[in-house]
Amino acid sequence: MKIIILGAGRIGQAVADSLVLERNDITVIDTNRALLQELESRYDLRGVVGDGIDPSVLAEAGADDTDLLIACASADETNLACCKIAHMVFRIPVRIARVRSNAWAEGSAVLGPEGFAVDQCLRPEDSLTRYLSKLVEFPQAMQVREFAGGRAVLTAARARAAAPMCSRTIAEIRALHPEVPMRVVAIYRRFADQPDRFVPSEGNTRIEPDDEVFVLTTRERAAEVLTLLTKPVEAPTATVRRIMIVDGGVVAQKLALQLTQQRKGYYRIKVVESQREASMELSAKLPEDVLVFHAEATDEDFLDQENIEEVDLLLALSDDDERNIMTSLLAKRMGAKRVLALINQRSYADLMHGTQIDIALTPAQAMLGDLLTYVRHGDVQAVHSLRRGVAEALEIVARGDKKTSQVVGRTVGELRLPRDVHIGLIVRGLEPPVLAQRSPAAPQPEAERDTSARSAPEHEAAAMQADAAAELPEPEALAPRLPEVIFPHRDTVIESGDHFVFFLPHKRLVREVEKAFSVKPTFF
Repeated sequence: MKIIILGAGRIGQAVADSLVLERNDITVIDTNRALLQELESRYDLRGVVGDGIDPSVLAEAGADDTDLLIACASADETNLACCKIAHMVFRIPVRIARVRSNAWAEGSAVLGPEGFAVDQCLRPEDSLTRYLSKLVEFPQAMQVREFAGGRAVLTAARARAAAPMCSRTIAEIRALHPEVPMRVVAIYRRFADQPDRFVPSEGNTRIEPDDEVFVLTTRERAAEVLTLLTKPVEAPTATVRRIMIVDGGVVAQKLALQLTQQRKGYYRIKVVESQREASMELSAKLPEDVLVFHAEATDEDFLDQENIEEVDLLLALSDDDERNIMTSLLAKRMGAKRVLALINQRSYADLMHGTQIDIALTPAQAMLGDLLTYVRHGDVQAVHSLRRGVAEALEIVARGDKKTSQVVGRTVGELRLPRDVHIGLIVRGLEPPVLAQRSPAAPQPEAERDTSARSAPEHEAAAMQADAAAELPEPEALAPRLPEVIFPHRDTVIESGDHFVFFLPHKRLVREVEKAFSVKPTFF
């Protein structure tokens, strides 16, 4: 796919980093020549120096035959104008704009074809806020990703010694907890002086302490699954009520508002802001029960005064990676139960992974799923980037029938997929069944409509056929099927409309899955 990215800042770099790994033809436009040269030295892409709203610059970048434009410059106005020009002048099929202001509402006519011609708005702050709220809801998890409209959940957590699932094989876990709908789809294991290693999740695979385990389950049972993986039998259940948010700016404001609205009066939230004006602005916008402090979170006296040892979760969300790391480490040393550091530089995040910092989160990973859905082929419903962009979870829909699809009407065991591709689950019944519509009876020739010459058996057969046709319910009268989460086995037959959730340990496997689920005019 040929893609133009406008903007070589943090968001643009993260997008380029992800898309280049998939062997796309990438061109990045920016006014900063030094940033472009740095990107060109790191990745296999081309840089064009200039203003992205200049048609001549877009033409130089190859807009005439580009498939996708991603406008993620720092200014909303630049991104919107670039999308409009890409649509009017170059007819680029898909246009995505990064926007910050809430004035540009999704689905607004202003963003439609007659307006700025934006197909999708990319809102990194909103994506990050949603991601963080899931980690608050499921405090044992390192990652929480939703599929099939929230009916299925992929959780990642570190196995703890003496927890029910730890030190057991996957087959033993299934036998001990047959009533729990779950499937272990991946394990990443620590080795001394080596990066974490992917371990295939087979029946005889044993979960060891400190393994990072990815489990697919239903949303209703996600908390139970995490408890089985992370809570020693006699340990108290982990809860998050006391939260401290440090230097989060817009994200801190949105997260505090969202949490207080979700469970009014439940959370005890403190927001710490080092800039006086920003702290005053937050204090004016947040509810009275959210305490806002103008202070340095790296000040031991302040943390001690605010009883950091009672904080269930501290989130360090500033734009400074080093500041977030030091804040989290200090808070953890002083007794905070769980800490999260926002780290933009992926190499830093890799270093912090598995240390005293419980969660090292790269913000770009929170929003890449919204973007990757538009890059994928086939009917892809959701994409989530995992393991700092190396792995991926993918939701794709089976379409067509036996003649046009390689999967519909066949069993899971017949699927031709690479060995490391793990089928997690199927959600069936999200979409109404496709029925053959009865067309009105066409006028028949007089000789065919004359039944006087028919024999008695022919009359009887014709009457039975007519009665059966009359008894068929109209498609709109059929009761809708309730969505069902299925953990498939080899003999599960695939139906059109099934939503598959896959775990892919390597992004290079994506194309194989897309190819298998592609619909063709004819298939032999």
